[in-house]
Amino acid sequence: MNTPAIYTVYLKRRAERELRNLPQSIRTRVDVRVQQLANNPRPPGVVKLSGEADSHWRIRVGEYRILYQIDDSRHIIEIYRIKHRRHAYR
Repeated sequence: MNTPAIYTVYLKRRAERELRNLPQSIRTRVDVRVQQLANNPRPPGVVKLSGEADSHWRIRVGEYRILYQIDDSRHIIEIYRIKHRRHAYR
């Protein structure tokens, strides 16, 4: 039995483009992690980004990073970057 997602996940246009440009093997892994965020927006290994507003977070998928915001009051997650770790924070 599937439980309904607690949060709605949105990808900003930039993140959608970055996701499309990933190698297929990485894209599949990122898709799985994005879907998991809907049920648990703060999974094990998540890091709150310092110097950002309270709602900015980061999760790792191998050498790639998914950067996102959480709006707990509206139950929304907005992914704004999906990049290689070397380029994710620029």
